Amino acid sequence: MVDDGTQARSEIRRLLAAHDHRPTYSFGQNFLADPNIVRRIVAEAKLDESSQVVEIGAGTGTITSVLAEQAKIVVAYEIDESLEPILAETLGTRKNVELRFEDASRTDLDRALGAGTWTLVGNLPYNVGTGIVLDTLKRASRVTRIVVMVQREVADRLLANAGSKTYGLPSVIAGLHAEKRFAFAVHPQVFEPRPRVESAVIVLDRKVSSRHAARAIELASTAFGQRRKMLRGSLLSVLEDPESTLAKAGIDPTSRPEQLVPLEFVAIARAEERDR
Repeated sequence: MVDDGTQARSEIRRLLAAHDHRPTYSFGQNFLADPNIVRRIVAEAKLDESSQVVEIGAGTGTITSVLAEQAKIVVAYEIDESLEPILAETLGTRKNVELRFEDASRTDLDRALGAGTWTLVGNLPYNVGTGIVLDTLKRASRVTRIVVMVQREVADRLLANAGSKTYGLPSVIAGLHAEKRFAFAVHPQVFEPRPRVESAVIVLDRKVSSRHAARAIELASTAFGQRRKMLRGSLLSVLEDPESTLAKAGIDPTSRPEQLVPLEFVAIARAEERDR
């Protein structure tokens, strides 16, 4: 282990063997085994001595250690309680780390975190990555920056622009609540064990969202649920007069959902409100 607490592959293998821990597929356990990637992730968080960080997926503590070096406090969630002995070894001397052995995907972060603003950092499990990011954006207003490593396919969906093949509801939600940025790609060989897919680190900075954002997301969800239909057809179940409302919003009723930028769904929600 190097001085800042990052762990190379040999150290992760030693820790796993010493504590008789086998990575669990159901928890998406692919431990990051490249200290340089760890430092790049933390650098994207832009922390200082006043920063409050919530980490999702503490794993063996390699990212946690570097976060703790730079931040005021780190609240680290880890679903797998069997990792507790490993984390006790790697983080035992870190006084500013609070470990919570809970399922972060089922946690209300807005209630669970203390006052002030927070930065979310994590190597997110592939099976829950999208849900955690979107729930945080929609519900955890205290989290103002998100720096996460996710499956490359998830990153593409979250960052997609209107008109692209990967554009969908996740893209709309992320676009309504944050300024989005692709940071860098991460290859499978930097993990232990190695996953079969590529990963990517993305950065989402929260922005002030429209008061119509929640309704806009409902409309987008309905539209993308029938994405082959024109909007005048797909929104028939949620708008009294789709043709009229879309026209008032300046939207062509024959458009399909993937053609609309996030703020155009907001425009539909505003037009609907005016019709009431």
